[in-house]
Amino acid sequence: MFVGFTAATGKDQSSAHYIMGWSFSSGGETPIAETLNLSELPPPPPNTAKKRGYNGKIIALIVALSTVVSIMFVLLLIFMIYKKRLQQEEILEDWEIDHPHRFRYKDLYNATDGFKENRIIGTGGFGIVYRGNINSSSSDQIAVKKITPNSMQGVREFVAEIESLGRLRHKNLVNLQGWCKHKNDLLLIYDYIPNGSLDSLLYSKPRRSGAVLSWNARFQIAKGIASGLLYLHEEWEQIVIHRDVKPSNVLIEEDMNPRLGDFGLARLYQRGSQSHTTVVVGTIGYMAPELTRSGNSSSASDVFAFGVLILEIVTGRKPTDSGTFFLADWVMELKTSGEILSAVDPRLGSGYDGEEARLVLAVGLLCCHQKAEFRPAMRMVLRYLNRDENVPEIVDNWGYSDSSSRSDLGGYVSSDRASSSYTSLSLTRISSSSVISGR
Repeated sequence: MFVGFTAATGKDQSSAHYIMGWSFSSGGETPIAETLNLSELPPPPPNTAKKRGYNGKIIALIVALSTVVSIMFVLLLIFMIYKKRLQQEEILEDWEIDHPHRFRYKDLYNATDGFKENRIIGTGGFGIVYRGNINSSSSDQIAVKKITPNSMQGVREFVAEIESLGRLRHKNLVNLQGWCKHKNDLLLIYDYIPNGSLDSLLYSKPRRSGAVLSWNARFQIAKGIASGLLYLHEEWEQIVIHRDVKPSNVLIEEDMNPRLGDFGLARLYQRGSQSHTTVVVGTIGYMAPELTRSGNSSSASDVFAFGVLILEIVTGRKPTDSGTFFLADWVMELKTSGEILSAVDPRLGSGYDGEEARLVLAVGLLCCHQKAEFRPAMRMVLRYLNRDENVPEIVDNWGYSDSSSRSDLGGYVSSDRASSSYTSLSLTRISSSSVISGR
């Protein structure tokens, strides 16, 4: 005979079974087991059976590994962000560092109503200028120049204008507020100038409304532009050659203060260095004669363009046309014949100062001298206009040799001469208004 004990529970539970006492009888006359006194039985021991589940050490290990992985992921994310920023900093160019004020494209898009046509205030060889409102106040108006990036020249103009104009500060220069690059869009943001360009005040506005720019305004504009060029050539930390001085690049404020802008063709030089450009840039009619021969721009070539500009201000006539007319030639002939005041814009009638007109015309002719070394520096030009110095007399040949004829006047490029001159410069192309061949 065998005696044993057994117990069992379900597979999903655990339990402990204890035998605290037992009574057993085998054989004999009375095979009845002795009755147990339950009160005398010892209490059962505490239940030490472990519940099924994860071991505490395993749980701790899982938590620790999860923490380590999370920390490594965060560190990896921080490293990737830092690396991306580091790469961006490595490719920053000088102009981005020197002028970091970058506008958000979204803000410019909203400011110009999505660059609508009714916001256009001007067009140029490289893009369109829009009027915008950063806020509802009219004092927060801006001009947004959207450059057409259809060639490398557009990108070069964009960079040139930021690196040159971004750090310049003068009352007679357009103030560059900032810039924006968005996909293929290149944008420059300026102060908004309400009266538009000098070109429009001389030609477009009189045609539309009959309002003629007064003589006092013209005289002040001439002196203001001279002051701005003096700053560029002599007073800033570097020499800045504008290379495209003309009425459409002069903006006029409400008080008729002029601001020279559009520095897309400008070049910067350290003082004491020389220009080494070998390509022709500028606008036909305002280019100095030496540019068509060597392509080397200088402060003297800016002075020549300024001379043409102030002759245009006084006479109200374009510097050249499709024929053989050249403004400086015409004014010089009138001076030689003693009728220089006949060059004054006839729309002014008698509403001008004769002495001031003679002065400006004389300075303009001196600046348009065919030989660069005979042109005055802008400091002397300003002294002439302020009557601090007398204007030197201009010789009749105006810089030509005796064998040269008037038809060979090199200061202005006619269409025939332009084609022959630029054929020899393979890098040069001519647009409808400007000659642009690189930087």
